[in-house]
Amino acid sequence: MKKYLLSICFFCLFPLVVLAENYPYRSDVLWVAVPDHANWLYKTGENATIEVQFYKYGIPQDGVTIEYELGDDMMPADFKGSTVLRDGKAIISIGTMAQPGFRDCRMSISIGNEIYRHHIKLGFSPEKIRPYTKMPSDFKKFWSDNKAEQAKFPLKYTKERLEKYCTDKMDCYLVKLLLNSRGQAIYGYLFYPRNAKLKSCPVVLCPPGAGIKTIVNPLRHKYYVEQGCIRFEMEIHGLNPEMSSIQFREINAAFNGKENGYLNKGLENRDRYYMKRVYLACIRSIDLLVSLPEWDRKNVIVQGGSQGGALSLMTAGLDSRVTACVANYPAFSDMAGYIAGRAGGYPHFFRVAGMDTPEYLNTMSYYDIVNFASMIKAPTYMTWGYNDNICPPTTSYAVYNMLRCPKESLITPSSEHWTSDNTEYKLWMWVKKHLRKK
Repeated sequence: MKKYLLSICFFCLFPLVVLAENYPYRSDVLWVAVPDHANWLYKTGENATIEVQFYKYGIPQDGVTIEYELGDDMMPADFKGSTVLRDGKAIISIGTMAQPGFRDCRMSISIGNEIYRHHIKLGFSPEKIRPYTKMPSDFKKFWSDNKAEQAKFPLKYTKERLEKYCTDKMDCYLVKLLLNSRGQAIYGYLFYPRNAKLKSCPVVLCPPGAGIKTIVNPLRHKYYVEQGCIRFEMEIHGLNPEMSSIQFREINAAFNGKENGYLNKGLENRDRYYMKRVYLACIRSIDLLVSLPEWDRKNVIVQGGSQGGALSLMTAGLDSRVTACVANYPAFSDMAGYIAGRAGGYPHFFRVAGMDTPEYLNTMSYYDIVNFASMIKAPTYMTWGYNDNICPPTTSYAVYNMLRCPKESLITPSSEHWTSDNTEYKLWMWVKKHLRKK
């Protein structure tokens, strides 16, 4: 984003960089990258090629040069080349991989004062990817002890009706949920179906994506509530989501910089790491939801994406009350994968020099989602895209391949770090199918 902004500011001096996604909105150009395997997947040792098409204003570009480089998922390029478009098309050989993983073809085209970029990742036997991260011998005891310690603190929360999110089909409350005797808390929006009856509603916990920000678009999944669920959209920092956007920006600037971000805080010690409180807050949120008299006593669902996907999987692994889990492109997944020379999970600690200390590696192993995945018993549905550079596909497979529970996946190869509204509704359809009736 910084490069993009600088390019705009200095467009007279530097070429304008235009990033083209797979399905761009209001873009002058369209990239089409078509692998010779329709599912974008190959066996290790099998060679892959792609046909690249490039259109500007809908017109195939002829005689234009594509500069490209090849590298493993999130790794530096190990090959650079170029090819020329003929009638808007060109063929690029991707080659193969000897070990399971993903190969990334990063392309650019210069036309006049503009540079257009695109990329595509192809998988090679990804079903055989196994995490580099190993479960510590006392992993389960560590979390069992911490859950037991938290359980000593009684469930305490306040609830305030929020008219702005209430409709004729649902009611909304701002909840402040206390976590411990030190006064630490989280906030969330608790949505009820209008006139919900006793013991009638499945409950859904929705942890947030990464960042210090308000609860983004809390009504995006209102159909969960309109169709009978209680849904808790939570934040993780103890910040009232009703604060102004200016206040959130100031707090984020002060406490979430590159050097002092919350994901780095206390990383040298597993007991002092910032995310310990966050992980336990998710368990306490389940405590809240199952205490509600309207809960149906049968269904507890966790659902989220990115950081929220990680927290959903973690909660399902630690809390046997969870009956179904939905996770999109989970963060915190095989974070130390970079040490093995392949993509590691967000927040990509180990791409930074000096982060691969024994202390950091030890702490991360207690918080890595691959170690929770094998503990999940509830049916689990995961989604991810291959072109994601935030939570790369290598790491999503590392998690999915560790699941020992009933599992399904929806893979959308062209997707980057997003899901469409249509995909999100498909997740709800999966949840509905897995609701317990008895």
